[in-house]
Amino acid sequence: MPRLFGTDGVRGLANADLTVELALGLAQAAAVVLGKGRVADGRRASGRRPIAVVARDPRISGEFLSAAVASGLASSGVDVYDAGVIPTPAVAFLVDDFRADLGVMISASHNPAPDNGIKFFATGGTKLPDEVEDRIEAALAQTKLAPRGGDVGRIRRFADAEDRYIVHLLGTLPGRLDGIHVVLDCANGAAAGVSPEAFTVAGAQVTVIGADPDGLNINDGVGSTHLDNLARAVLEHGADVGIAHDGDADRCLAVDANGKVVDGDQIMAILAVAMAERGALANRTLVATVMSNLGLKRAMRAHDITVVETRVGDRYVLEELTEHGHSLGGEQSGHVIMTEHATTGDGILTGLHLVAEMARTGRSLAELASVMTVYPQVLVNVRGVDHHALDSDQDVAAAIAAAEAELGDSGRVLLRPSGTEPMVRVMVEAEDQPTADRIAHELAEVVRARLAS
Repeated sequence: MPRLFGTDGVRGLANADLTVELALGLAQAAAVVLGKGRVADGRRASGRRPIAVVARDPRISGEFLSAAVASGLASSGVDVYDAGVIPTPAVAFLVDDFRADLGVMISASHNPAPDNGIKFFATGGTKLPDEVEDRIEAALAQTKLAPRGGDVGRIRRFADAEDRYIVHLLGTLPGRLDGIHVVLDCANGAAAGVSPEAFTVAGAQVTVIGADPDGLNINDGVGSTHLDNLARAVLEHGADVGIAHDGDADRCLAVDANGKVVDGDQIMAILAVAMAERGALANRTLVATVMSNLGLKRAMRAHDITVVETRVGDRYVLEELTEHGHSLGGEQSGHVIMTEHATTGDGILTGLHLVAEMARTGRSLAELASVMTVYPQVLVNVRGVDHHALDSDQDVAAAIAAAEAELGDSGRVLLRPSGTEPMVRVMVEAEDQPTADRIAHELAEVVRARLAS
């Protein structure tokens, strides 16, 4: 039986894969595993009921799923503070700030509106390690807590959740954003109420697109996965910078004044150099994934900054940051984690600090992004192959070695199996696009021929 939890919580088609019954059961199981205020039989262990912060993005299915989650928690003796529609990183912050025992975010991030998901946070606002998720999954089949009378939980509106989060965001900034015109694309998602206010209060001139969520239009042609509209808006309004979030606002990608995309690698490069200059980059180290561009590593080397690589997934970046005390990490996709201020990727926080660096230096985003040369990167997905045999096939290994020898120090090759389907991802970077295209497709053909299932 496949594992219920994926790389970022439980996700699927709402009312099909992700049902009311599953949401209710997960909440009840989480109360057993994460509700530290009680012992297993439901009696009070610490003199108070455990507390949970529950929130959602604006997709329509979040309304009934959040109600199911709140019901499951309250019926298990957990006091629920319903924060309504707020970003995922706001939930992480509020769990820590409110000293809650757990947090639950109902969101499918950058996925389309019919999908949804459930993400859990532990005390302190941290994502759950695999072993804790496995315990929650196992608890689905176990006896649920069933307190009576005054021991059942209450469900309250978390009235100042948004204000607390905005105050936190503004308190992290080294200076104001006066004089900078920012276009914000809120993806018709959870950032729509928070991001424009945070940037405005910080002093920026703000133009907003993608901030009219109706429950069905989240990520629909807007946000960090659809940057064309943002680029057009930046050019149309003569803005200095565009900032794009995804549906739950844990990502940030940018567009410079010329309409050119600035991705997560470039954003990390800008922030890493700035933090290193002021002594705030712990261990003078940046944590990135194996998919980050070769140009990022070269730029960091030029600034005497170490790059540590992890598996793909912001959870693995966070594990490395936490275990070794580093302060900055993230992914090319725009998940950026600044551990001095957050326990997870925060797209609004990242955007604010990126624009703050523009304000501090008086330099355009294009000038700041020039710290890094982006190498052409080609990704080919080879489907329908025996991905488990990737590491053992000698012909594939020989083809990889030949490609690496041809590229030398001017490129990079990465082949990795999919974790969810019979597919191998072939990634090649080179100094020019034709070379990257050619080598990637040559390797893909070898994989297809050798590993055909």
